[in-house]
Amino acid sequence: MHENIKNAIVSATERDTRLIMRGLRNTERVLTNRAVEQVLEKEAELGSAVSFQDIPSLVTGVYARVMRRGEVDAGPWSCGMVVGLVNDVPSVRDLINRIMQQAEEIISHRFCGFLPTAEE
Repeated sequence: MHENIKNAIVSATERDTRLIMRGLRNTERVLTNRAVEQVLEKEAELGSAVSFQDIPSLVTGVYARVMRRGEVDAGPWSCGMVVGLVNDVPSVRDLINRIMQQAEEIISHRFCGFLPTAEE
C-alpha cells in the first residue's frame, strides 16, 4: 500500500466515509475524495434512473492507481468507518506485540476472577 494511502487512513475519521452506488444495489462504503463526490453528484442528478453505464469512468480500474501509485483521488476505494480507530501504521511485529499485550491486560485485569487459582 502506498504511503499516501496510509497517511489518508491515519488522518481520516469515521465521518470521512460515504456510501456510494446505493441506487444500484451495489452499495460500497468508501473514503471520501473528489471522485466519490463526483459519483454522489451523478447519483443525485440521475436519481432512480442511475445505471452502471453512468459511472464506469469514475469507479472502474482505480485500485492500482490508488494502492500502488498513491493517487488518493483517482476513484472510490473501500474504507469502513473503523478508519476512525486507526491512529498509526505499525510494523507487523509491533502490531502483533501490541495485540498480545492488550490481550494479556484484558485477561489479567478484567477476567481475573475467571482464571484458575493455585488451589484449583
